[in-house]
Amino acid sequence: MDLRAQVSGSGYELDGAQLHVIARLEELAGRRRGVYLHGPVGRGKSFLADALFDAVPGPKKRVHFHAFFRELHRRISARLHEPGAVAKAVGELVGRTEVLAFDELHVHDVGDAILMTRLLEVLQERHVMIIATSNYPPDGLLPDPLYHDHFLPGIALVKQLMEVVHLDGPTDYRHLRGAPRSRFETGEITTHAAPPATPVTLDVNGRAITALGIDNDKVWFDFGDLCEKPTSTQDYLVLADRFDDWVITGVPRLATKHREAQQRFANVVDVLVDADVRLTLVSDHPLSDIVGGEALDLARTASRLELINTTG
Repeated sequence: MDLRAQVSGSGYELDGAQLHVIARLEELAGRRRGVYLHGPVGRGKSFLADALFDAVPGPKKRVHFHAFFRELHRRISARLHEPGAVAKAVGELVGRTEVLAFDELHVHDVGDAILMTRLLEVLQERHVMIIATSNYPPDGLLPDPLYHDHFLPGIALVKQLMEVVHLDGPTDYRHLRGAPRSRFETGEITTHAAPPATPVTLDVNGRAITALGIDNDKVWFDFGDLCEKPTSTQDYLVLADRFDDWVITGVPRLATKHREAQQRFANVVDVLVDADVRLTLVSDHPLSDIVGGEALDLARTASRLELINTTG
């Protein structure tokens, strides 16, 4: 398998770190060995993982991790009291797939961590090759020290089923001029954006979430309603399907908020980037002050928010 020739044929100029990783991926692909490709944002992880996925033969499926988990949750809930519910739900989603690619694999919720461990066990039983990208090394998954130990069996399975490959080149390619702009990048950070006058209560996964207003495909949320109440990544995925233009008002300096609120905000940004939803933040603070907290996700969050416009 000449993965380098395949990637070079796309017109993409590779840096030294990427060339090193491609050589490793070619060797692993020849052994049908799973790959866990991690590193900082913007280094080309998804691009190289997609190239590997395209080159490996056999029935295969590529999915965004959050979207896959949302559907897995839904199918398990539908057969909650059945024996082997998880295995049956995974079987329905995977089918005859021999190669499964997860993009943006993150585990922040202890419930998802337990389910992730079971998912990996089922994929191991089905002899599925896994290709995953992440901003975290395996030991950095479920970083909250209160719950991290709960995912140690899952981390062990990640290392057992996938070869861990680190991509850490010098360039964040998302910041290069001339790169195509996504819808997310057309958003802004501003000090004012008046919502419609009438708040709306949205039914999301059986949970009532307050929106400050709705105008067709545009929705306004207050930071407190979205991030300081017990909302989840699954909720954000549903909302991102409904609305492709979001405004979040009252965005504070995250360092002043508790860790859970910081993490929810980081998860919101992750989901909106993946769904390519336009995001406007309304805040009295510049971005450097907003993301000045200590949550482990904020470096990635800051990098992603730097892609959008900053206005007064």
